Amino acid sequence: MELLETQDPEKKKLIETSERHKRELEKEIHEMSDKTERAVKNALIIGGTLAVVYLAVRLASGTKKKREKIKGVDVVNEEEDDQEVYASAKKSYTPSFLSQVGERLAAQATAMVLQVAKDKLAEYISKRNEQK
Repeated sequence: MELLETQDPEKKKLIETSERHKRELEKEIHEMSDKTERAVKNALIIGGTLAVVYLAVRLASGTKKKREKIKGVDVVNEEEDDQEVYASAKKSYTPSFLSQVGERLAAQATAMVLQVAKDKLAEYISKRNEQK
């Protein structure tokens, strides 16, 4: 069978063209899978970084205690009580040094992560434009 295919020059040319197209398609698929893998890794890194920063800020700022509600109190009294508690908490709240540092670190880390994301997105867009 191969003997007949190799003897006919037109068939030989078609087979070579087919093989060349097959190699090109495999190369393109490999490149696309590499790009997708890099994009997923970048997304995981950025997401992980944001999660770590969020957890660090939550731990640094401390947890807020929930106020227990007493059963059997009128709705009007609860609203007045809520307003009084809110006003007193607003007056007495002074952020600790650690929570201020945590907030600043979170803001800077978020800015850095957003900058990296912006750079990666710009790089991706420029590569897409170059391909077109």
